[in-house]
Amino acid sequence: MSRRSVQYTTSPLLASKTPVWRSKLIVAAIAGGFALLAARAGYVQVLGNDFFQRQGEVRFTRTLELPANRGRILDRNGLLLASSVVAPSIWAIPEDIERDDPEVKAKLRQVAKLLEMPQKEFDKKLEDEDKTFVWIKRQVDEPVAKQIAALNIKGIYQRKEYKRQYPEGEAAAHVVGFTNVEDNGQEGIELAFNKDLAGKAGSRRVIKDRLGRVVEGVGEQVPPVDGKDIQLSVDSKVQFFAYQKLRDAVTAHKAKAGSVVVLDSVTGEVLALANYPSYVPDRRQNLTGEQLRNRALTDTFEPGSTMKPITVGIALEAGRVTPQTVIPTAPGRMSIGGFTISDTHNYGALTVEGVIQKSSNIGALKISQRMQPREMWDAYTALGYGQKPQIQFPGAVTGRLRPWKSWKPVEQATMAYGYGLSASLFQMAHSYTAFAHEGDIIPATILKSSEPAVGVKVFSPQNALAVRKMLQMAAGPGGTGPLAQTIGYSVGGKSGTAHKQVGKGYASNKYRSWFTGMAPIDKPRIIVAVMIDEPSAGQYFGGLVAAPVFSEVVQQTLRMMNVAPDLAVKPLVVTKGVEESF
Repeated sequence: MSRRSVQYTTSPLLASKTPVWRSKLIVAAIAGGFALLAARAGYVQVLGNDFFQRQGEVRFTRTLELPANRGRILDRNGLLLASSVVAPSIWAIPEDIERDDPEVKAKLRQVAKLLEMPQKEFDKKLEDEDKTFVWIKRQVDEPVAKQIAALNIKGIYQRKEYKRQYPEGEAAAHVVGFTNVEDNGQEGIELAFNKDLAGKAGSRRVIKDRLGRVVEGVGEQVPPVDGKDIQLSVDSKVQFFAYQKLRDAVTAHKAKAGSVVVLDSVTGEVLALANYPSYVPDRRQNLTGEQLRNRALTDTFEPGSTMKPITVGIALEAGRVTPQTVIPTAPGRMSIGGFTISDTHNYGALTVEGVIQKSSNIGALKISQRMQPREMWDAYTALGYGQKPQIQFPGAVTGRLRPWKSWKPVEQATMAYGYGLSASLFQMAHSYTAFAHEGDIIPATILKSSEPAVGVKVFSPQNALAVRKMLQMAAGPGGTGPLAQTIGYSVGGKSGTAHKQVGKGYASNKYRSWFTGMAPIDKPRIIVAVMIDEPSAGQYFGGLVAAPVFSEVVQQTLRMMNVAPDLAVKPLVVTKGVEESF
């Protein structure tokens, strides 16, 4: 007998007889297991397919946004004020980066250098290796992005994005505004027309692996719809020149700030809207509210003497006076309701024209006393005072005009020369369209318009012309604003100077100075308003501080618009200083 057979026969385990039922049980159990697996597979693949398909999509399918190219902002001549350029954003999956590899370390140092990031800041973004996504830097220049891509570092990726560029810089900053890193408008036209400019993002469905890498695309791709271009009424050349002259005046007079508004008096278009101080829209680090504020629209103040022509216009329209009506102003002081109102000089008897030419407070209040409060309030309201400007621009304020029923005699008197109500520089400029446009107040627009504006009648054409002649006298020899004169063009306008309000009173040594007027005087084409806030270099009268800026802006703007001169070209010599009543 062999050794094998002896062991087999002598082994108790092998020698025992296995029951048949045990074998059948094992086979049945195995068959049952396969049956369960088959049933589960059938359920997953057939009956429960929708559920598991959704779960798979939730875990591995992603919708990638395809950014739309933001629309351009153009000036009236088609020149760029804002446009978008490709600016890839750099992101990373820290757990994929082999930071222990010396070669990778060297490449990462190159990336930090290209992005102009401190090495510590760069390393900190990559410290957490459990992260599957982290932004390294948003919106970098395309040449830099290409250099980073050429390094071919595993775990460093790019996403196509756009960033805005503003060719006119700080000169047009308060007009165009800016966008944030997500390309949403935050200020100016970028905010006002954000929906039109933004367009509509597209989408693409993809399957990603657990590391976030795209494996394949699924479904149809929805292409992005680029934003619409917005063409403004602003002339970038006029805007730049106005900003430049404003900046020079604010600096020369050591003022706090300033604004300039230029309107086309035929179409109602805004040709320029400049403020100083300003900012560079695509470099906004460490900005303050002083720089961001669009003062021409957001700041209100008492208009002062620039309201006197409006007071006279209302009185002419009501038939209470004529241009030659004599108004006694002696002795240059008058008490009303316990308050004393005065002129800088005793002008004696003045015609209505003389009241505007000499800027007499006493003359203006005596003219107002010939009218009812409601007459004045109705006209002020029709001219836009106390009303929110209907212009497609964010931040425009209403100003303050109290209901006429609550006016006291002294309040009616002070409103006649610009105290007791408030308005923005834009509202002041806009109200003067009633004199420039044959008595009609016309709507203002920031968008380009080639059609003459249709306005609402406030004054008759004859009375509007009469007030223009008075404005011409005020800006001429013997008036308060001779420095507003330009070479080759007739001008008319009114200077203003007012103490600034501080708390419930007025500061004795803080002023706002402005000048509002139009040119050419017979057929006005433009209206220009200038405001200088807190001049502190010795001069503060509007005729000395703001009128020269008006003169330069008017002359340059009319030349750019190819408006023919209406005067013989000869130098103007001003020999005397300017004095005016507040």
